[in-house]
Amino acid sequence: MADVRVPAITFFLVTVHLFLSNAATPSPSPAPGPRYIIVDKFGGGDYTRIQDAIAAVPSNNSGPVDIWVKPGIYNERVIVPANKPFITLIGSIEEKQRVVITGKRGGSIKESATVSVLASDFVGQDLIIENTYGRGTQAVALRVTGDRVSFYGCRILSFQDTLFDEAGRHFYSDCLILGATDFICGNAASVFERCHVHSISPYGGAITAQQRTSLDEKTGFTFMDCNITGVKSAILGRPWGNYSRVIFAHTFMSEVILPKGWDDWGDASRQKTAYFGEYDCHGPGSNTRGRVAWSRKLTREEVEPFLNKGIIDGSTWIRRPNPTRPFSIGSIRNGSLGQSKEIEQ
Repeated sequence: MADVRVPAITFFLVTVHLFLSNAATPSPSPAPGPRYIIVDKFGGGDYTRIQDAIAAVPSNNSGPVDIWVKPGIYNERVIVPANKPFITLIGSIEEKQRVVITGKRGGSIKESATVSVLASDFVGQDLIIENTYGRGTQAVALRVTGDRVSFYGCRILSFQDTLFDEAGRHFYSDCLILGATDFICGNAASVFERCHVHSISPYGGAITAQQRTSLDEKTGFTFMDCNITGVKSAILGRPWGNYSRVIFAHTFMSEVILPKGWDDWGDASRQKTAYFGEYDCHGPGSNTRGRVAWSRKLTREEVEPFLNKGIIDGSTWIRRPNPTRPFSIGSIRNGSLGQSKEIEQ
């Protein structure tokens, strides 16, 4: 395998990422000894653009590469190609020193994405990923099609189709996902754990639009121990595909959730095939007495396969990035790095 030949890139050995056994379809084991690349928009790293750092990773890479991004606002379109697996992209947990990847494209669900992850075995941590296009058309912040992809502590922000969870098995932990219309959509098999889902819909827009098209597809969205809030009103989901599957368990639902909970998207036939379920949720929006008759109040037995991450074979591949930062965070030169106000306009 060819080395990454760029100035100032240091190679170092760390503990190999933990992979558990008994996989139905296990992830290929990356070679030990992650390499790291530092991105600093102000010139204090190996690259000033995130995309340039990704381009430096060898094609068909077989070993872990950690890309550490120093605080700043990165106005660029980031694509992780399918032939560059095992990349970990790491930002900052410090509130006033955030890493923001921002874009303002609309129109196409695939082409509008600010960040597109097409590669397998990708990890993103402590990033703000936003599309500030606003309302009126599809404007994706994050598109994910790679398999075995995880995000930790990220903020994913837009208005319509914020997270295009297109395909593959994914795990989102402690993330904020903000939008108004179908803002978690696609046909991936994904688990959302301890995530904050915030609707800015002014008119009862759907949070999820899952696209499962047949009983044979092992896809669907599972929300566990999450927190749902909003500004006006929203529904939990509507079926993009005939066999759409979405489960909410142990989740707080604020009054933003309308009593009916779900919608058939104007196609009554989907009431017989969609699988929309709730289990042990709480909060003023969790009362199931007003729910549409075709949604499900799940039993412990029914929900168990979704709670153990079995839908994504999660025990075999979920990994966390190395928490040791190879640099000291310097001062912010560009002011506030919070959410762009344009998203809510």
